[in-house]
Formats: sequence, C-alpha cells, structure tokens
Amino acid sequence: MTRSFEQAMASFEPALPLAVAYSGGADSTALLLACARAWPGQVMAVHVHHGLQAAGDDFERHCRSCCADLQVPLVVQRVNAGHAPGQSPEAAARHARYNAIDALVLAEIGPATIQTIAIAQHADDQAETLLLALSRGAGLPGLSAMAAQWQRGGLTYCRPLLQVSSAAIRDWLKAQGATFVEDPSNLDERFTRNRIRARLLPALQACFPQFRDTFARSSRHAAQAKGLLQEVAAEDLQRIGVPPDIKALQTLSRPRLANLLRHWLLSVHQATPSSAQLEELLDQLAACRTRGHQLHLKVGHGLCVRRGKVLDWYNPQLL
Repeated sequence: MTRSFEQAMASFEPALPLAVAYSGGADSTALLLACARAWPGQVMAVHVHHGLQAAGDDFERHCRSCCADLQVPLVVQRVNAGHAPGQSPEAAARHARYNAIDALVLAEIGPATIQTIAIAQHADDQAETLLLALSRGAGLPGLSAMAAQWQRGGLTYCRPLLQVSSAAIRDWLKAQGATFVEDPSNLDERFTRNRIRARLLPALQACFPQFRDTFARSSRHAAQAKGLLQEVAAEDLQRIGVPPDIKALQTLSRPRLANLLRHWLLSVHQATPSSAQLEELLDQLAACRTRGHQLHLKVGHGLCVRRGKVLDWYNPQLL
C-alpha cells in the first residue's frame, strides 16, 4: 500500500556507508536530507551531469551548495548521455547514469567502503514505468516494472520510496523548508513519460484513486511469474545443455521453448531477441528436421546459427 514518506524512511535499513543518487530535484533532495539526518557521517551524494542541457551546470552548483550545507560529501561525474539512432533518449540517459554511478563509487570511493546506493524513484514513477511497458507491448520483465532492490557491480541498489507518492514527498520536503531545482525537461511532452505524467496520471487519480497500489500489486504478480518462468527455464537449460541440443529443444512446447530461448540468450550471451526475431527462431527450429537444414538468423545484436546438432549464437563484430 502507498505509505507516507516517514513510514518509508523508517523501514529503510541499508547497509552502511550509503551513497544517494542526487540530482538536485525534489525527490532526491528529500531522500538525501532524510538519510543524512538518519545516518550522519555515513552518507555521501553522487551527482551525474548528463550534458544534455545548459541548466545542467546550475544543477551541479545547486547540489554542491546543498551538500556543503548538509556537510555531506559529494562526487560529480560528467557523462555524454546523448542517444544513438533508434534508442530512447530516456533509456540512454538512464544507462549513462547507472554506469557513471558504478564508476564513481568503484573508482573514487572503493567497493569496500560504500555498501548501498539509494535512488529516489517513487510510486508515481512506478506507475509511469508500468504504463510505458503496457504501451510497448512488454512481457513479464517489463510489466514487473522497477525492483525495490537489486545488485549491480558488487553494490546493492535500493529504491526506498517506491511506495510513496510524488505529492507526499513534496509535502514532506515543503515542511522541512528545503530547496530543490525543477528540471525543465520534465515538462517537455515530446517524451512519452512526461505525457503520461501530465495527462494520464491525473485522469487515473480522478477515476481510480488507488491506482498506485493496484498497479504496484500487478507488477508484483508479474515479477513473481517472471521468477517462476526463470526457474523453469534454468532447469530446462541444465537438462538440455549449453549450447542447446536442437532435437531436445524440439520436444518442448512452443511457449516453453520460447521461455528457454529467452533465458539462454540473455543468461549466456547477454542478448535479447525482439518478438519478431523470437517467433522466426521458433519457426526455424520447428522446421529443422534434416541434417542439411541450415539456420542463420539475426537475434539481438548477433546471429543464431546451427552448428551440427546444436543451436549456437555469436556476435560477428567480435570475431
């Protein structure tokens, strides 16, 4: 259920020392302020300058000033978060941000020092993420939305505010008299997430006031189902072998085969097929009944090929 800011912070028990991803905006300001009060001397801030807008320099100056007032150490990383053709600008910025945080913590502070990275994404962000996934026809990984905790680069990442609404965070921040910056790009409705925030969330609030709770519950159900399918895929792959035997693959039902192929490609080769690529691969495997039947399909950023009795994948750019 949606919680108050104070309730969420009271139940947040990170391994210390802790780093807070700090943009200077309302959400990360509230999180940093609360963490600095709860664990004085055990908290630092990490600010990523994306290099996407002129206001970025002002954001950095604001962050430096606020951290000085709080007596919280601040490290800043500048990145080029421009997106490649066909890539979402939001996804490019997100990847650049996480890579920069990893690099900063591991290089400048050391993995033995910082134990946890806290990120201020909240219940409205979670709802937006689910709506984005639905608009793109996502499967269970997308519908699972954002995890409250995960491991990356030897660090634990946490989102302690996922059950707190944006309004509740700002109400708490206002009561503290704290200052923050408003990112003008958040009002740019060329970005899908901003259109969802400006147009859909108010309508959902009017029609279904509990939508944050019900959306979060659906995402948890999706995450549980995803976990179960991953367990089944791991068992199937262990039984069939790596690289997988084609005849053994053909004994599986089409849905179970699709589940196994997604798991194999991602866990072994870090490749993710599109829906069209996976359907074509399933068709080709079903037709692969003779010794001379060749298989050569683009899947993800590489190729799926037949090598004798087994199915293999490789990236031609790495040869």
